[in-house]
Amino acid sequence: MRSIEQIIECTETLINDKTGKSLSFIQKAVLSASLLDTKKSYGQIATENNYSENYIRQLVAPKLWQLLSITLGEKVNRTNCRAVLEQRLYNSSLLTISQPTQMRQKINLEPPDGQVPLSSTLYIERGLEQVCYQAILQPRAFIHIKAPRKMGKTSLMTRILAYGSSHGYHTVRLSLHRAETEVFSSLEKFLRWFCANVTHQLGIKSKLEEYWDEDMGDLMNCTIYFQGYVLQEINTPLILALDEVNKLFEYPQLTRDFLGLLRSWYEETRDISVWQKLRVLIVKSTDIYINLEINKSPFNIGLAIDLPAFTRLQLEDLAQRHRLQLTAFQFEQLIALTGGFPYLVRLAFYHSLQHQIPMDTLLQNATTNTGIFSEYLHNQLHSILQNPDLVDGFQQVISSTVPINLEQEVAFKLKSLGLIYLENQTATVSCGLYREYFSDYFINKTAILNHS
Repeated sequence: MRSIEQIIECTETLINDKTGKSLSFIQKAVLSASLLDTKKSYGQIATENNYSENYIRQLVAPKLWQLLSITLGEKVNRTNCRAVLEQRLYNSSLLTISQPTQMRQKINLEPPDGQVPLSSTLYIERGLEQVCYQAILQPRAFIHIKAPRKMGKTSLMTRILAYGSSHGYHTVRLSLHRAETEVFSSLEKFLRWFCANVTHQLGIKSKLEEYWDEDMGDLMNCTIYFQGYVLQEINTPLILALDEVNKLFEYPQLTRDFLGLLRSWYEETRDISVWQKLRVLIVKSTDIYINLEINKSPFNIGLAIDLPAFTRLQLEDLAQRHRLQLTAFQFEQLIALTGGFPYLVRLAFYHSLQHQIPMDTLLQNATTNTGIFSEYLHNQLHSILQNPDLVDGFQQVISSTVPINLEQEVAFKLKSLGLIYLENQTATVSCGLYREYFSDYFINKTAILNHS
């Protein structure tokens, strides 16, 4: 009798060999439950794994059966999956002990920089995806995602947009860091840039000159343009995704006006049906440190998502997808060093495989100028050196053995870099990597200054 664990392990080997993909945690859960003699329902699987039944039924399961059908070259579903898999694995002699171990070493490595591609097998779900998927389909949807840089915000945003697109929604994605500095020089220039980009991505003609009346004011012009033209031109809802919104925070008055405008559009959805076509998704790296009136802030409405670092179980899942065998002690070291930050963990796994570096060696040299994190750490150092207040603030955090209070803007900027955790308005270093590297830097700098 072949165990379910054997079948899943060898099935994943087949999938990886055929497509370069691997099964996600929730796909394995669905497959495992479907291999039982008394199969579990999608509702039971959803409840046991803290997912919604619709997400399992409409997204996870269909993709799983499609992937298996492509891999095996025949139709696979819940009903026949055990019989088909056992026969195929028996014929291919994959259920021997040695062969899966050898084949598990094959993996298509992806550099960890940038967003995780939609097709990637290395994207780790953190239990928030299905919440966002269900929320974005609702009228008046307004989601804001917050996390430090390189925590996976854009990867999540991309998946929400893809989910909306699969339901026939229009999607527009604007990355504010790509806008030229001149765009932020006035409210009119910013809003015209904003409107022009939306119409361009929707594939409809720009009619800014027809709708822009200087006597009406820029905020009203933008509202009229959307209500009277953009939303009238589309038949299905529009998901408007704004990435790196914290870029606006460098321009306080522009920030107040634009964020207040988004809030006013949300309020319009109560009474004006055409506005219910608009779903807004905001992504930012930090809390806002500009005072906004409560009724003009878009951050106290809708669904707020604060992306967490990876848990121990998620790290184990990611290691398995990289075909890495780590000891319990190595996982503890990795978590202490990286804080579970997705980019840092993926960088460690990538270098361990790409350059065949044992994990123990990699972790021992992590904070040196020749270690795998050296370039990233230099970039972090460069970021704080641009602002003396950040240097002073972070040096205080590094030097303290207890959480400390920082000036609000300094705290939020350090948090956006991922350098600190904020809890109850007090700051602590976010991981061992930063504490060790920056402690050495500040100590060496002080020694040099004293010597000179």
